[in-house]
Amino acid sequence: MGGPEVVPFGEWPSPVTAACLVQGAAGISEVIADPVRPWVLWWAENRPDEAGRTAVMRRDLRGGESQEVTPPDADVRTLVHEYGGGAWWPHDGSLHYVEFADQRLRRIDHPDAEPVLLTAEPPEPRAWRYADGRLTPDGRWSVCVRERHDTGGEPANELVAVAADGFQRVVALWSGSDFVMAPRVSPDGSMLAWISWDHPNMPWDATRLHVYEFGDAELGAEVQVLGLRGDRSLCEPGWDPGAAGAEPRLMVCSDHDDWWGLYEVDLDGGSLLPVVAGGFDVATPPWVFGMQRWAAAGGTVAVAAGMPAGDQILVDGRAVRLIDSSVSSLTIARSAPDGAAVLAYAGAGYRHEPEVAAVRIDGAGRAVRDAVRPARELGLGAGLLVEPEAITFPTGGDGSAAAHALYYPPTNPACAGPGGDRPPLLVTAHGGPTAAARRQLQLGVVFWTSRGIAVVDVDYRGSTGYGRSYRRALDGAWGVADVEDCVAAARFLAERGDADPRRLIIRGGSAGGFTVLAALALHDTFAAGASRYGIADLEALAADTHKFESRYLDRLVGPYPEARDVYVARSPIHHLDGFDAPMIVMQGDEDEIVPPAQAEMIVGALKAKGVPVAYLLFEGEQHGFRSADNIVAALEAELAFFGRVLGFTPADRRPEVETAGL
Repeated sequence: MGGPEVVPFGEWPSPVTAACLVQGAAGISEVIADPVRPWVLWWAENRPDEAGRTAVMRRDLRGGESQEVTPPDADVRTLVHEYGGGAWWPHDGSLHYVEFADQRLRRIDHPDAEPVLLTAEPPEPRAWRYADGRLTPDGRWSVCVRERHDTGGEPANELVAVAADGFQRVVALWSGSDFVMAPRVSPDGSMLAWISWDHPNMPWDATRLHVYEFGDAELGAEVQVLGLRGDRSLCEPGWDPGAAGAEPRLMVCSDHDDWWGLYEVDLDGGSLLPVVAGGFDVATPPWVFGMQRWAAAGGTVAVAAGMPAGDQILVDGRAVRLIDSSVSSLTIARSAPDGAAVLAYAGAGYRHEPEVAAVRIDGAGRAVRDAVRPARELGLGAGLLVEPEAITFPTGGDGSAAAHALYYPPTNPACAGPGGDRPPLLVTAHGGPTAAARRQLQLGVVFWTSRGIAVVDVDYRGSTGYGRSYRRALDGAWGVADVEDCVAAARFLAERGDADPRRLIIRGGSAGGFTVLAALALHDTFAAGASRYGIADLEALAADTHKFESRYLDRLVGPYPEARDVYVARSPIHHLDGFDAPMIVMQGDEDEIVPPAQAEMIVGALKAKGVPVAYLLFEGEQHGFRSADNIVAALEAELAFFGRVLGFTPADRRPEVETAGL
């Protein structure tokens, strides 16, 4: 048998098409055990090939098939904070959920039932938005976050109780801060805990944990408030009902010891007692509602501990061997009739996409795993799916700092590059910037590596998963440190011999798009770039973005307008002299987070200067592309664009992207 065929890098034929990313795909981020029927698991599926809608599913662990509970035309999605999350919550077989079209809260009792509207029609479309709720133990009230856009100024965020009986009664509970998150009712219904924070903080900077007496949709006396000094991020509060006869415990994640560990709250003294803590993050930045990476029930505590190579699930302090590297949500169910504890989670590995799995753990700590909602069958050979190399490299101008990344070499068993050649390298800058490279299978990465293009996913300074101090290393340095780190990653791999220094390219979305634009404006490292809904003008963003991020730049850049000179100096739109590398820019026309004006100003400026630039505006898309057609079109456009710039012809050649000046 012959060896792999020698084919130029970038031209390797690949079975991983752009359509593979969406056909039958489902994003799964939340899984919840029914609090009354804990043998029933619920989860949500985001489906790109159904116009990006989200449906809610359930399955009885005692037997039976998975059921789609929401109507076939439902799209379960909230717009609170614009990023959403936490748009549904179950109780005793019923589901409370937010419909994207009108943002009203509904209840559905079984798949064939008509949904019952629980909230009234607002004075303006989508003016009242709901998220992140839980039912009281008696099932009478849904306690959740409401965001009001009918205030005449900045939207108001508050805690409310929504009656579950369908009479559209909403009781305002608390509105004493700029933001609220994660209201959680104690197992006996006597207490309510939640998180709050104020401008200019983000929820990963400094938050407070409130605990109040509670009953019949009314707050009682204050029990405890933690975080008043504003020196730590408290997130993911929840109640451990405890073993039989034990008092329930309130637990929360805190980063006061640099890492987000799990702690028990002393409700009398206000101290935090470590439950699971160490050199890893249990929590992740709460960009969206509903994320919970720990679970406790019946005396069992499980957490997802973020490690450099991926997540490690710990149960009662012991590691459980699984094949997943990225866990978004944990819950503990029971497999009636024997009542044994079952750990359920939404997770993905480097060789499979997101799935819902249930793990039964015996007395010896052995895990028996069942895929409740299996990942889709990809039909790809294992040789195409490569695990990345975690790299650390010098950065910071003088090399005195260090940054991290995941490096994916070109991988295709059927092909090899010409002897002596080195592959192009695609540098990826994640969004956020308070986020991290995804430690799981990404077909969007395999799309490139299987064609002979190396990829490095950079965890630049400011990324999460390396402790609070690394996360805070971007304070005052956004547009500098992140750019330096992406440039340093590319040069490090080129000097190591893994990439062609003449064919380095960069792409990113949102905050990552800003990093792309800044890298091309201020450095000459990259031959081309792709920006998805990126930021060209920081000053314009400070004046025109949504409430959640309206003061985000205070910490990353500086207070505005006091630091206006810094905003101007960091904005790519003011460094047009540095642009000469071709650009492709993509944008959704309904983006409220980074408005289309940001894309249009840089595209217009580059055209006027004569820099080659392509622009794709996607109708009906918000911040991030959800429709299958648009996801496919965006990726194919990037491949065609980079191929034209770098001089390779993709094996599955698509029509050229119209590019001014090229």
